[in-house]
Amino acid sequence: MVQLNLPAFEYKVTKIGGKPYIFDIIRRKYIMITPEEWVRQHVLHWLMGEHRFPKALIRTESGLSYHQLAKRTDILIYDREGLPFLLVECKAPHISLTDLVFEQAIRYNSILKARYVLISNGLEYFVFEVKEGQAFLLETIPYYAIID
Repeated sequence: MVQLNLPAFEYKVTKIGGKPYIFDIIRRKYIMITPEEWVRQHVLHWLMGEHRFPKALIRTESGLSYHQLAKRTDILIYDREGLPFLLVECKAPHISLTDLVFEQAIRYNSILKARYVLISNGLEYFVFEVKEGQAFLLETIPYYAIID
């Protein structure tokens, strides 16, 4: 897999039907390793490790309905009250983080209403705070320990 610009982590890989799968500690099952899944797993462990988001408050590949269409979020982290706090949209490393990626995440967030939105392709990331319908670019991801 591609070397990402995210911290390394200990992961379990197995082969199923001759294809590589990685263990997702949130879904508690092996998931086929695609370039996007590789990024998702790195971001997930980065958020739990360096940013201290509790595993119990994280969901991966959650469904949502947008204009009667079934969509899914890559990573959704909840606050202590069970409300969406951080929405994460992951892309494969070869996908540029364009306005289209940002707009996709913001569309999903129009339903979820998370305070923060993060987009990443594993090589770079952008995090935004959403206030009163506007997104403001931040320099860093908030740490769970300082969430108010």
